[in-house]
Amino acid sequence: MSQPPQPPSQPPQPEDAPKGFGAPQQPPAPGFGAPQEPAAPGFGAPTPPPPAGPPSTPPPAAAPAYGYPQAPGQQPGYGYPQTPPPQQPGYGYPGQPQQPGQPGYGYPTPQQPGQPIQPQYATPGAPVPGGQGGGKKLNTQMTIIIAAVVAVGLIVGGGIWYAGKDDGKSDAKQGDTGGAKGDGGSATGGGGKEKVPANTAGRVLFQTPQPKVTDLTSVHGSWLTDKVYAKSGVKEIVGYDPVKGTQLWKLPLTGNVCESTTHVSADGKTAFAFESQEAGAKVASCTEVAGLDLNTGKLLWQADIKGANGDRKTRFDEVTLGAGTVAAGGLDGGAAWDLNTGKELWKPTTTADQCKDVGYGGGDALVAVRKCGDYDKPTINIQTLDPKSGQPISTYKMLPGIQYAHIVSTSPLVLAADVGDSAGDGSGISDFFSVDAKTGKLLARIPAPGDKYAADCDGTSVEKCTMVAAGNGRLYVPTEQHENAAGSSSVGRTNEIVAFDLTTGQPVPGKADAGDGYTLYPMRMDGNNVIAYKDAPYDKGTQVVSIDGGSLKSTLLLENPADRAVRDAITSFSPKYSEMLYGNGRLYLGAVLLSKPYSASDADKKFLFMATGTS
Repeated sequence: MSQPPQPPSQPPQPEDAPKGFGAPQQPPAPGFGAPQEPAAPGFGAPTPPPPAGPPSTPPPAAAPAYGYPQAPGQQPGYGYPQTPPPQQPGYGYPGQPQQPGQPGYGYPTPQQPGQPIQPQYATPGAPVPGGQGGGKKLNTQMTIIIAAVVAVGLIVGGGIWYAGKDDGKSDAKQGDTGGAKGDGGSATGGGGKEKVPANTAGRVLFQTPQPKVTDLTSVHGSWLTDKVYAKSGVKEIVGYDPVKGTQLWKLPLTGNVCESTTHVSADGKTAFAFESQEAGAKVASCTEVAGLDLNTGKLLWQADIKGANGDRKTRFDEVTLGAGTVAAGGLDGGAAWDLNTGKELWKPTTTADQCKDVGYGGGDALVAVRKCGDYDKPTINIQTLDPKSGQPISTYKMLPGIQYAHIVSTSPLVLAADVGDSAGDGSGISDFFSVDAKTGKLLARIPAPGDKYAADCDGTSVEKCTMVAAGNGRLYVPTEQHENAAGSSSVGRTNEIVAFDLTTGQPVPGKADAGDGYTLYPMRMDGNNVIAYKDAPYDKGTQVVSIDGGSLKSTLLLENPADRAVRDAITSFSPKYSEMLYGNGRLYLGAVLLSKPYSASDADKKFLFMATGTS
């Protein structure tokens, strides 16, 4: 399908502007082999200035502060869930969460009542695409809870209004929250490894041009340790010195890396899946899973499993690493292996009512998404697993009407889903769910309308969520872009990162402002802080900042050059369609899909990866 005409990604440049290096490459498609999402507004491309003259509709003289909860009786601030009239009937809230003592793993829980996508660049002043996110309605019990919260807020908070938690059935207890802090504002920052360098001015450290390909080619996978930056290429993975970019090792493969995990063990080991072509097959398939020592480049082991009929290998759609166990899954089945030895530990069981694992989330824990029943009306259970045996520790049953569940984090356990297809923006997120991993009880449901928040979870994938972070008892979410504040001298757009308490679901007071013309997106947690990427106006350099997890105050860690060629190269990688890693004062940007260049000159403008830094 052809794309509508797009505004230029840069303002008009003089004829002698630098050419060649860093011209933007197109963002890859969202997930190899997955259904395509509607094209999102292009992240990373500068927003062209609008025509001179005053805006057609000047902002109100005393508009409420963007991103802050509003006092009762005021229009809710943009970026926070809006509360429907309390007299409306309840809609879509979960019933009693799953109780402890779940049935054994592999059995259903009891029933209860081409081409990469061309980015579309946002135009200043244009409305943000997407619907209203479903407009959650409240029941009588919720009305009482909100009234109490408002009353307390007026007394304690000087009139600040807080969004309510779920319907009160989560039975959350203080001190038993799966790592979440329950007081809505006592979480503190600090404890991170990333330090502020003496000089935050960055430069290009190294980059590698895109290798020649004749078709759409998967190059999923990039990893970072203190000793190496590793990136997959065409039928290989290569390890580089993280400062100099010199090659340290090369691991040849029989096929391209098709899936990878972002998780790395404390001793620098990870896992990935790659393609193999069986005898008689016309094309290669993602069937091989392997363990890798990143510091040495040694392939630790390689494994595959046979499908149900035993004549073909199982194709994997995702692979992850959780608590020392590698787990891979797909529509045809899955398995788990020990990270160090490759010993097969367990396989999920498919039951008579068609219950099967569709994917896993990793990290400090291992969590399965298990789908049961009809394809059109499935029941989805989230099971925290014993990583060595595969037995469930707890089970949470998601709401009816959810087709796909995404795991944002396993510790704390945070899920995302598009309830009733209400997000309206292709993000896969209308709500977040905070769950106690020990008991399977719902702690809070956090509405996140697609027209107000910019986090994203890829299509049908379980663990591919970007531009969102969870930790420190909080969920950190970016708002959608909006016009700069009234009276600003800048003509661009901006946004904020806001936080929600994972036990109560309430917004945490405060916000991290991107600043006029900048947009801000979480990358990962760093202790109790958030590492965030900051896109810049067309005449500034992009940045990496550390956001204090308690106060939401931003501290600059790295500012990249504002040169046109460098900026174009950097902004050709977006947090939604590429791999972004930051560590020790350096930012690494990698592609996940490669396509054939349109021309010889176009080939010189595409990169497999690049690194910038302060050293």
